[in-house]
Amino acid sequence: MQPRRSPGQRQAAEPLLDDINKAIIEQLQQDGRRSYASMAASVGLSEAAVRQRVQRLLDAGVMQIVAVTDPLRVGFRREAMVGVRVSGDTREVADALAQLPEVDYVVLTAGTFDILVELVAEDDEHLLSLINDQIRALPQVRETETFVYLRLVKQTYSWGAR
Repeated sequence: MQPRRSPGQRQAAEPLLDDINKAIIEQLQQDGRRSYASMAASVGLSEAAVRQRVQRLLDAGVMQIVAVTDPLRVGFRREAMVGVRVSGDTREVADALAQLPEVDYVVLTAGTFDILVELVAEDDEHLLSLINDQIRALPQVRETETFVYLRLVKQTYSWGAR
């Protein structure tokens, strides 16, 4: 068995993704609470076989099954993307930023910014504190640019498996 990767660690498609596993993934993306029995009937396997396949996909880090909330409805009034330019090892800074509980997305990039960070804050004062006291306080952070979200138009997790 392969060691479990963290959700942010991606790698090329694995042999684990046969047509049946792809179908299971797509069904769970439509409804993460779908029963093993329902999926089994759909893909032509036993309930036990589907349960084992789902567990292997979870263990391999291919997917996660989580509840996705709307930050505005659970007390966070401000969402933002922060572009970060750093000196030194970008991976160290990315790892430090990923530890902040308000950060839900960290990606190393090529281009204008070294790192993009998506975060949720309770309000503007909380956002200011995150940027000033947490992000800019890291010694390797040279510069930040904040993109405050005014309205989320589309957010989807249903791209399926290829």
